[in-house]
Amino acid sequence: MSVGLLAVVDDILSAAMKASAKAAGVVIDDAAVTPQYVQGISPARELPVVAKITLGSLANKFVIIIPIALLLTAFAPWVLPFLLILGGTYLCFEGAEKVLEWFGLSHGRADEGARNENKLVWGAIRTDLILSTEIMLISLSNLEAGLDIWMTLAILAVIALLMTVIVYGAVALLVKIDDIGLKMAKNPSRRVRHTGTRIVRSMPAVFRVISVVGTVAMLWVGGHLLLANLGEVGLVFFSDMLHGIQEFLAPAGAVIAWIGETFVSAVAGLAVGLVVVGIVLLIGRMLGKEPSFHEGEESPATVGA
Repeated sequence: MSVGLLAVVDDILSAAMKASAKAAGVVIDDAAVTPQYVQGISPARELPVVAKITLGSLANKFVIIIPIALLLTAFAPWVLPFLLILGGTYLCFEGAEKVLEWFGLSHGRADEGARNENKLVWGAIRTDLILSTEIMLISLSNLEAGLDIWMTLAILAVIALLMTVIVYGAVALLVKIDDIGLKMAKNPSRRVRHTGTRIVRSMPAVFRVISVVGTVAMLWVGGHLLLANLGEVGLVFFSDMLHGIQEFLAPAGAVIAWIGETFVSAVAGLAVGLVVVGIVLLIGRMLGKEPSFHEGEESPATVGA
């Protein structure tokens, strides 16, 4: 009995690792995007905020994504591309907003300088919902055919837990590594102190890079979701364009082909995001709200400095 159980567990773990491999890029994006929501808050609240976002991510996966994905896969698989198109549009909107904020333009949302914790947490959970949806759907699409619903559920549950631990473990390390550096800087050992000082001094640059990577990740993932899933609902020009770029650049190597596809997806994401921001600005103006220009608005060049 125990041997049979161990065999089942091994099958579940093996299938989970294999199915989630193609979602690695989105996992990296998720880990790059989330630290932006923690920057600027009190150091004492960083880990509690990450913990809240982690719980929200688990709720996203277990309460919303997995049940809906299983139901739609069984009864209405045609709905899934439309949901991913909506999710991609939201990510494009978020990414375009970040780009505009680099240039001092916002559309009148609550001042992020105050870093309202609840708004930060809910904003991160909303973004996680989109990224987690893609992670789980990519994993679901890579499962072997013929699995029963319970085995599928078990595999998806393992993937959900694994991805959440990886992403938010990395986020927790990123947001607290400067504190680790400060403690190391007070160590009696000169070598340890020197390493700690270098860690502390490097963190502003690290977070500048994370800010840029996170924004590009939103635009890339959002744009790719849009282009790929528009093809799934019949607008094949966009998905054919991505495939054409891949085929054109393939002789130069897989990395170059990936960079080309990513660049086109990010540009498309930015274009769509700017259109959505424009619509939001127009609606805001109709409701009597005006966009605000902030002098000295933090950009990727100044965040964390």
